[in-house]
Amino acid sequence: MKQPELGRKISELRTAKGLTQEELVVKCNISVRTIQRVEAGEVTPRSYTIKTILAALDYDLSKISDEETNFFDSFIRWIKRFMLIEIDIEKPSDFLIKQLNIAWILGAIYFVIGFFEGAADYFLIKEDRLIFSSGFYIAIKIISLIAFTFFQRGFIVIGGLFRNYLLKIISFIMIIAIVLLNGYDIISIFYNSEEAEFMAVASAVTFGILGIIYGISLIRLKSSVGRISLYAGLLEIIGGCFLLTVALAFVGLLIYIPAELFEIIIIFKVIYIIKTKQTENNFA
Repeated sequence: MKQPELGRKISELRTAKGLTQEELVVKCNISVRTIQRVEAGEVTPRSYTIKTILAALDYDLSKISDEETNFFDSFIRWIKRFMLIEIDIEKPSDFLIKQLNIAWILGAIYFVIGFFEGAADYFLIKEDRLIFSSGFYIAIKIISLIAFTFFQRGFIVIGGLFRNYLLKIISFIMIIAIVLLNGYDIISIFYNSEEAEFMAVASAVTFGILGIIYGISLIRLKSSVGRISLYAGLLEIIGGCFLLTVALAFVGLLIYIPAELFEIIIIFKVIYIIKTKQTENNFA
């Protein structure tokens, strides 16, 4: 929201709270002159100042932001919130633990459903036939997509928690890649896809590269999470290298099986770390 609308909005919120400008100054520790100039629309305050004033007034900044954004901006903001890309790591530990619990549960579901999905994809590519009904195949793909998304969302949280921005970025990119791949797989069963083999090669190369980068980002967690992240990262890198060969992609997928188990354990380890710090703070 731009000036002078922003100033009027802040003035309305302050009045609704029954606060004078001087009383607002006490709550947000910003000079009365600044408050006066902002409300008068004379200056456009920095984002930090806006956040501080609105926090003192118990008002969500996103509500103001949403008032002037178009559909595309609103959609991007929703994606960031849903994917926890801009998560505030200062949120209560219970919030972080809840998101990570969701992640490991969906990660376990993704691990199990992967055996069905892998078998279906293998026969579809090699023999051009579905071993399940089309409805069941679509259900598998949708469940796999949802489970993988929430699983990787956990690593977006972990990346933010430990300042591992490579992990945040690559986890988000992998989610996008899975959306595109599963979307193609679902559509392809309704027509004879001549580019099926090409897509198989392209997906192997793409996920090989992503797997290597993902592995590197997991290794960078070693100092915070321990050796389990090193093992998971090395397996991801080795699996990614096999995928890049295309001919040995199946070996790479087998290597990803223990890697996924280690990644679930990583989430457990991070939950333990958060709970431990929470307990220490309670006794401090």
